[in-house]
Amino acid sequence: MMKQLTTHTLPAISSSDIQLPAAAHLQLPEKVLQFGTGVLLRGLPDYFIDKANKAGVFNGRVVVVKSTGKGSTDAFADQQGLYTLCIRGIEQGQKVAENSLNASISRVLSAAAEWDEILHCAENPDMEIVISNTTEVGITLVDDNINAAPPVSFPGKLLAFLYRRYQHFSGRADKGMIIIPTELLVDNGKKLKEIVLELAARHQLAPAFISWLNDANHFCSSLVDRIVPGALPAQEQQAMQEALGYKDDLMIMAEAYRLWAIETADKKVQERLSFSKTDSGVVLAPDINVFRELKLRLLNGTHTFSCGLAVLAGFNTVRQAMEDADMEACISSLMLQEMAPAITDIYISDTMAAEFAQSVLDRFRNPHIAHQWVAITMQYTSKMKMRNIPVLLRHYERSQEPPRLMALGFAAYLLFMRSERTADGQYKGAVNGKEYTIQDDHAAWFHDEWKRLEAAVLVKEVLANTNLWGTDLTQLKGFARAVTDMLSALTRDGATAVIKKALTESRQPLAAGAQ
Repeated sequence: MMKQLTTHTLPAISSSDIQLPAAAHLQLPEKVLQFGTGVLLRGLPDYFIDKANKAGVFNGRVVVVKSTGKGSTDAFADQQGLYTLCIRGIEQGQKVAENSLNASISRVLSAAAEWDEILHCAENPDMEIVISNTTEVGITLVDDNINAAPPVSFPGKLLAFLYRRYQHFSGRADKGMIIIPTELLVDNGKKLKEIVLELAARHQLAPAFISWLNDANHFCSSLVDRIVPGALPAQEQQAMQEALGYKDDLMIMAEAYRLWAIETADKKVQERLSFSKTDSGVVLAPDINVFRELKLRLLNGTHTFSCGLAVLAGFNTVRQAMEDADMEACISSLMLQEMAPAITDIYISDTMAAEFAQSVLDRFRNPHIAHQWVAITMQYTSKMKMRNIPVLLRHYERSQEPPRLMALGFAAYLLFMRSERTADGQYKGAVNGKEYTIQDDHAAWFHDEWKRLEAAVLVKEVLANTNLWGTDLTQLKGFARAVTDMLSALTRDGATAVIKKALTESRQPLAAGAQ
């Protein structure tokens, strides 16, 4: 019977297939307070911290705060915070398979049961950084009481922690914290700071504390990007445990790609975030919007232009699509030939866009990630507006030739949105006899339009709908005609045939004829 992973079983691990911590790494001081136990934090920030510790650079461990009442901290306690991270994927065209035993977490504390101990962490002179991932809902202003045990909200808990630290160290400027939220919100650091300051004002805390909060603490906006599916498939996990020689209930998998872009121009902050020195995936920059733009347009945008087409072509997952030569070429050409050139500007060079695009294609090819295309179609219309319409408009700033593959993606979106209403009020589309559910706030409107209009008229009506897109897309030269032609071909010939034809013609100019 395999022994459970603990600090006591570490010396007995002899496998050469895993990177192990040294005994000294288990004695490093606690320097980070982390709100959240989720796999994204364990697969990204905690990965970077552990890697830096193993390189002898950051030399600090993480106290994790479990804020929700769901689940328990027993697994972390049983394994003394240790867990295995299995990295699987493709990087620069090469397969990556790495295993690392992560020793960055010193302990996990429950906010509900151990709030006094969490506040005691504020008195630790080694504490420097707060990290959070409490979901987007976590960074909201609620009527909270920071004297409660614990406060209800994450900002309330953070303010209580900072106030205890201020009091304990008598407002010393060098004892401020670096606060880095990773929630998926634009300007998450700025928004969190605004909420914390508002809560401080509501509690009528002393002006001297407000000044310390503003001047001694650094709220850094950040952007995280890594797919961390969590636990390995059962058979694969069992095989990994047998190969490594121990049982690990916290073992997780992450893709090879990783990015943690942290917004700061402060040299002292950069010095304290020394874990950035050991992995190029950590980027410290005065403005991280360029990374957000690249991700939004080339990764998310390509997904959105491709998802309907992939479903219509019979692919269930992104991986399956990338294993098909024609669909892979279609997705690659869309991203590299049409989308990447459209987003380049004084901030995003051709080289930067091309390199990022290639990294995205590597991620799409990852055989260990089963990303469902139908899941990507959720709220298809709003994603199309936010992610892709700006790219389409920027394409037309550079060229009056309609982008053939963007037109194909838009046509596939329209066809995907053709549905039948079920008795229970759902909207179902179908391709080759296989049904799929449309989860989109505009599903009813599209259902009615498809019932009412011929395809060519529907295209013009949808493109001209400024309520959907914020602009009249029929004014883009030749785009309505291109979408109409693609929609007609998809309906007549099927997605597979249209993809082949589009690839053949993608380098040929598309006539910008009648709208």
